[in-house]
Amino acid sequence: MRRPPPLLWLPLLLQLGAAAPPADSPSQLPAPQNPRIRLYNAEQVLSWEPVSLSNETRPVVYRVQFKFSSNSEWSDLNNQTVGVNCSKITVTKCNFTRTSHTNGFDPCHNITLRVRAELQDRVSAWMIAPWFIHYQNVTIGPPNKIWVTPGEGSLIIKLSPPFDIGVSSMVTFSYYVHYWEEAGIQQDKGPFRRNFIVLNDLKPLRVYCLQVRAQLSWSSQAIYIPGHLSDVSCHRAMANASTRLQHVSLVTVGTFLTLFGLAGACLVVIQRYKGLIKHWFHSPPGIPVQVEEYLKNPAQPILEALDNHSSLTDDAWDPVCVVSLLEKE
Repeated sequence: MRRPPPLLWLPLLLQLGAAAPPADSPSQLPAPQNPRIRLYNAEQVLSWEPVSLSNETRPVVYRVQFKFSSNSEWSDLNNQTVGVNCSKITVTKCNFTRTSHTNGFDPCHNITLRVRAELQDRVSAWMIAPWFIHYQNVTIGPPNKIWVTPGEGSLIIKLSPPFDIGVSSMVTFSYYVHYWEEAGIQQDKGPFRRNFIVLNDLKPLRVYCLQVRAQLSWSSQAIYIPGHLSDVSCHRAMANASTRLQHVSLVTVGTFLTLFGLAGACLVVIQRYKGLIKHWFHSPPGIPVQVEEYLKNPAQPILEALDNHSSLTDDAWDPVCVVSLLEKE
């Protein structure tokens, strides 16, 4: 497996043409310095350091050209050739990122770029950036979006690729998942050819953390470029049917044992402290209402009324006749 060197910012490797005259030469402008190419996912940007002139108020413009191979001719990078205008621009960068299949460079082609400064009839020497092939020198970021859905003893992962590669069969994305139980050992799974991944055989109701990375594969050229890892995300796996049944059974048995224990404890307490409980729940004797009123106001003839009332009720009697027979008499 061959991994090309990363090309996030390409240094200037080669400069062609005659050396530029000293700065502020009346016949020629100083050349732009340090052309750099940024290739990150679908992004393709050439940038350089600006040309500064003393005693000159007119703006310096820049022209970018390209060619596909060492034998081909240089062409201006404009709307007619690539769909991006980088001729006579005042900014110090040229963004030729493909936004459709009709503009930008083919990511499988070898591309060389060069840039120069212009000021009316004065021009600078060309500064050439190193050649590149997008699919060979690109830096791959993490998957664009990741959705994780907890399942029964599993995690269901759906993701989108770092960037769109179209319908080309030359280049594909595969995915690797790094996951671990909290405070556990990391496990790796992959490669997955699809963007729908299921992590099975996880412990129910346990929290798992994971990261995903994409890998660009250009099999015909034996090029495999691993991408950056995604941010860590943690999720709890759901309980499966057997685990839920066990959980319900344990809750039921635990509740029954708790109630049984409470009932037994209550019975023991009642048997041991029966007298004290009866004392607590027995109502104390009360004073009759009439006596309580008398104690509050002894001047009231309450006792006489009680005596009269009692004489009418307690002294009530019925006549009794006793008849006896004396046999001898």
